[in-house]
Amino acid sequence: MNLYHQSQGSGQPLIILHGLFGSSDNWRGLAKKLAAHAQVISIDLRNHGQSPHSEKISYGDMASDVVKLIKALGLTQVDVIGHSIGGKVAMTLAARAPEVIRRLVIVDMAPKRYSDNHSNIFEKLLSLDLSQVNKRSEADKALAITIKDKAIRQFLLMNLIVSDGRTQWRINLQGLSDNYSQLLKPVCQEVVIDKPTLFLRGGLSNYIEEGDEVMIKEIFTNVDITTIEQSGHWIHAEFPALFLTTVSSFFDYD
Repeated sequence: MNLYHQSQGSGQPLIILHGLFGSSDNWRGLAKKLAAHAQVISIDLRNHGQSPHSEKISYGDMASDVVKLIKALGLTQVDVIGHSIGGKVAMTLAARAPEVIRRLVIVDMAPKRYSDNHSNIFEKLLSLDLSQVNKRSEADKALAITIKDKAIRQFLLMNLIVSDGRTQWRINLQGLSDNYSQLLKPVCQEVVIDKPTLFLRGGLSNYIEEGDEVMIKEIFTNVDITTIEQSGHWIHAEFPALFLTTVSSFFDYD
């Protein structure tokens, strides 16, 4: 699959992998700043953003997509930032194609199996009658009945396109919902990854718990785990300046 991507800057290639319901657009601000030090390639994973849709959704599939793009761009070794499910894609990429990886930053995601925290969101989004929606504000009003957090609604509705009198989801919402169980699965359970890796953990998030650090260190033998104490799951959005200085230092971009 040929992934949509945005590229800017020059130097050491850096690939950014977004999380569930996200896209390369979510990283535009940080990508621009990182592009002062590196060639930043922000990717839309399959079934997200402007990348093609597919009924096949697994971490292996998504990692293979990224390898294909790396080769198509003529790159050798890349740095990778992966947030949430993008973090699991990055881990899988390092396990399956270690030769293309220089350094990894995994943002608030462990290689473990996760419980179902999103089926209710899929249900609410799929229940939205798009034939009755003519603008994004109408969709926001309808979703506000069940999704109370405005910031979450705004994030989700970035995937809604209203154009020429037609409203549709840009993401493959049904496909992601049907295959959501694949995204909950653990990765890299019987491998050892020796690439320099930084795990960034949100202190207010439960995505990486204290007990997960043992598992992480068994798989990643050259790893640092850093906690951003006042941050939740979206560290890069909640503390962008600290995130930027932390990853730049780890990648030796300073």
